[in-house]
Amino acid sequence: MSTQRFQALQKVDSRKPLAIDVPTKKVSEYFASQVFTWKVMREHLPADVYDTLRTCVDKGGQIDRGTAEQVAAAMKSWSLQLGATHYTHWFQPLTGSTAEKHDAFFEPLADGFSIEAFGGDKLVQQEPDASSFPNGGIRNTFEARGYTAWDPSSPAFVMGRTLCIPTVFVAYTGESLDHKAPLLRSVHFLDKAATTVVQEYFDRNVSRVICTLGCEQEYFLVDRALYNARPDLALTGRTLFGHSSAKDQQLDDHYFGSINDRVTSYMRDFETEALKLGIPVKTRHNEVGPGQFECAPVFEEVSLAVDHNQLLMDIMEKVALRHDFRVLFHEKPFAGINGSGKHNNWALATDTGKNLLSPGKTPKKNIQFLTFFITTIRAVYEHADLLRASIASASNDHRLGANEAPPAIMSVFIGSFLSQVLNDIEQMVKQGEKLSPDEKTELKLSVIKIPEILLDNTDRNRTSPFAFTGNKFEFRAVGSSANCSSAMMVLNTIVADQLVKFHAEVQKLVAADMKKDDAIFQVLRKYISESKKICFEGNGYGEEWVKEAKKRGLSNVKTTPEALDFILSDKARTLFEKNEILNERELDARYEIDLERYTMKIQIESRVMGDLATNHVVPTAVEYQNVLIKNVTGLKQVLPDSEFKLLASEQLNMIREISERMTVIRKTVEEMTEARKSANQQSSARKKAGDYCNKVFPYFSKIRYEVDKLELLISDEYWPLPKYRELLFNR
Repeated sequence: MSTQRFQALQKVDSRKPLAIDVPTKKVSEYFASQVFTWKVMREHLPADVYDTLRTCVDKGGQIDRGTAEQVAAAMKSWSLQLGATHYTHWFQPLTGSTAEKHDAFFEPLADGFSIEAFGGDKLVQQEPDASSFPNGGIRNTFEARGYTAWDPSSPAFVMGRTLCIPTVFVAYTGESLDHKAPLLRSVHFLDKAATTVVQEYFDRNVSRVICTLGCEQEYFLVDRALYNARPDLALTGRTLFGHSSAKDQQLDDHYFGSINDRVTSYMRDFETEALKLGIPVKTRHNEVGPGQFECAPVFEEVSLAVDHNQLLMDIMEKVALRHDFRVLFHEKPFAGINGSGKHNNWALATDTGKNLLSPGKTPKKNIQFLTFFITTIRAVYEHADLLRASIASASNDHRLGANEAPPAIMSVFIGSFLSQVLNDIEQMVKQGEKLSPDEKTELKLSVIKIPEILLDNTDRNRTSPFAFTGNKFEFRAVGSSANCSSAMMVLNTIVADQLVKFHAEVQKLVAADMKKDDAIFQVLRKYISESKKICFEGNGYGEEWVKEAKKRGLSNVKTTPEALDFILSDKARTLFEKNEILNERELDARYEIDLERYTMKIQIESRVMGDLATNHVVPTAVEYQNVLIKNVTGLKQVLPDSEFKLLASEQLNMIREISERMTVIRKTVEEMTEARKSANQQSSARKKAGDYCNKVFPYFSKIRYEVDKLELLISDEYWPLPKYRELLFNR
């Protein structure tokens, strides 16, 4: 009998929901209570220091030493009141998670005295040992020096008893070694490009454009005991084996269903912790897959939203342990079940409170909307392959194109009515010609109907990787375990670059004596015509779209190594280097790091699969086969030969089939191991990743097929691994 599995199931049966104590009945009374917000800063800082810091954050600029000292003193005083004993520079290295090194405020003095100390130098910059973080060849392992530098745009917070200060992470030579620095550069670039367009053509009162983001976080919950009985879940984040449950998601009865009491308790607990830290979580619900859920926050400024998402994932993992759960952020933890994404809802807002992707009530406002709407589509068309690269990972490869996930083909969904609006513009505006008064009136009448159209007719296309949903674009292809920074950095950069081109093209026409509105429509018409191929309103899951996309010349890159190659294209290099987002060394480093990460993920899965197959599954098969042999031997002793052949035939067939499947498993594992050894001999990261993708990974499905067949053959009481029905439904 499989002792661990059945003990785990007994533990699950005895679980009860935890009672959750919230600070007060009203969330508004404790929201951001552990965050060094602008409100708190106003209370703790002199007015001139507060104003200086606010100006630096809003408009950019250096923070002088005196300001830093006073901010540090206020930050220390505030955090000590909350019970903090340590501080850390909290950063996001290229590992895919966050990093922190805690130092105590405590400083010993002479004669047994001590104080709590924290100065401006400790706030502004730290020097953690950088030797073990991914660097992609930017520096040698023995060159450990790297710097974390304070990001004042993201507020400090107290988590547990530690003051956490969001920072960027750079090498001694100045290159970025994290996700945040390039994101902040792209934010600045987009702000500058978008503000120029708004001020020049639509609203001179706007002085800043803010990129906003709302991350819908999908995840699975599995009981801790069942998780611990599945080495594949513990080591890879997904089930490498497992026959489908007779019932899973066919009935769609889990989606938006009543939330289990134990799960609700967990949700309330992590939401409370998140709200204290200023993370505006607002929505919770059951997702499509059994055991799958989603939480979603209110929109925030993009870099803060990314910080909050990374922090939220950390909170969810820690709180899950209190409830004897393990949270799974892997994009595809269960074969045949919906995968998990992190839908990135992206928009642009002005400092006057207007959403640039939301239509207005006047022709001028709607021309502004169309400008940013069409320019974004044009940018996605121009750099679709780079967007695909930005969401590439070993785990997301399992999800894209399967079970309600968007396909690997990048396309834009805008809905039939907006499609008609763009068609009308293309037909009404004649290339190189000014609009007549009647044409201009007709066009403006068409444009002014947009808010009414969107109110009634904006649809959602779950099959689209990049969909317009009324007042924002939803980048649905981002994986649930991903740091959103990469995808948002690319999106910000390509849209900003296109806005710069838009402004230049309009100005050229204006300089040639064309009226501003005419020039804008001329450029927009050109963009509509050029980017038609990227727009698709149909079913992205269908094979017909694959064929159609190929006709349109759109890429369908299904594996990470192939997708990452787009990062090093001449187009990508020019884009990033020209706009000072990533220099050549940083770009090359990220390419190497992403390839190495892919290789290591597949390598780990291969090793775990080999171990489980040979040390768990095969011995179990032998054990059960011996039971059958003993049974057959007994039948042979008590039955006449004529009856024995008839009555023992089923057991004999099972014995034979078990032997055959064990033989295939052992042989295939050995072949996979040899393929792995061969791949490890490759000299370049790209060739190694390619071999792991094309020569090692294909063995996974072959081994899994045989193991899953054995799961059906072997008696339930012997099977060592918790089954899908238990993992998905036992809570």
